[in-house]
Amino acid sequence: MTEAILEADLPIIDPHHHLWDLRAMLPMFPEPRHRFIETLIPVAHYTFDQLQEEVAASGHNVIATVFMECGAFYNGAYGEALKPIGEVEFVNGVAAQSASGLYGEARLCAGIVGHADLMLGASAGEVLDALQAAAPDRFKGIRHQGAWDADPEVLGPPFHAPPELYRNETFREGFAELGKRDMSFDAWILEPQIGDVTDLARAFPDTPICLDHCGTPLGNASYSGKLEERFPIWRDAILELGQCENVMVKLGGLAMHNCDLPPEGPAAGWSSEKLAPLWKPYIETCIEAFGPSRAMFESNYPVDRWGASYPVLWNTFKRITAGASADEKAALFAGNAARFYGLEERLA
Repeated sequence: MTEAILEADLPIIDPHHHLWDLRAMLPMFPEPRHRFIETLIPVAHYTFDQLQEEVAASGHNVIATVFMECGAFYNGAYGEALKPIGEVEFVNGVAAQSASGLYGEARLCAGIVGHADLMLGASAGEVLDALQAAAPDRFKGIRHQGAWDADPEVLGPPFHAPPELYRNETFREGFAELGKRDMSFDAWILEPQIGDVTDLARAFPDTPICLDHCGTPLGNASYSGKLEERFPIWRDAILELGQCENVMVKLGGLAMHNCDLPPEGPAAGWSSEKLAPLWKPYIETCIEAFGPSRAMFESNYPVDRWGASYPVLWNTFKRITAGASADEKAALFAGNAARFYGLEERLA
């Protein structure tokens, strides 16, 4: 889908994308493959070259990005607990490549969110320190995803966190180590689990938390056809979470196969004019709940390529916020991400 770029000069910090090479893993999933696996086949190899081309060709003014952990490039030689260091080392190299200036002005992976298993309890602190040492100028915090549903078809492989992970006592011992180091936490869960994030945020009011993907509304598997029915349930949970001042929300992730917004994919070819009405109720509710100072737009690329190209995705966000003030747009598209992930120098 090709369309004219809206507000092409508006600075954007994309605070949520992945890098991976899954080509060796895909044959491990037999036919018929789960829908999630099918979404990955066109983007099984997505590293620096693909991301740089995506950003450079988009027509949008992307000035920086934040890498989000995805279990890629782990180094088993470091041992089970420390193997996520390999991912941070790899991404820090990508960031250095971008910082050379040879590939344009955008600073890709200027911030890095890694992973540490917080079920290690207090011992997770040692992993956090090692992650910080691997990228001292770029490492910002971790994500330990907690997505779970009683219907295994909702997620499919390779996900499936234990139920109520964020309420687990040992997990919270590990979580406490973040606060000691002024690190942030990204939370990915599914819509019925938003209350788990609320409970976690209330237990640790001084630790900055970001809810990924608008809380992941569900419209697939056993939730198929129930988006409208469940919208009020999702909305009430988002409004309650928004009362926690230490929590921000990422506005995006709605093109994932879980949400069914749109149902077609991959690369459905929908225009921003067609996508905006689908996403607007969720994005506007999140902004209502958190305010324009605690929300940030994200690409969730390449996962969200399932429903939108990179240029169309950002155009869609711009259509939804057409009535916002210049200050609100500056915050939603770049300023809030810069503050949360410590990238203020990119806006100087």
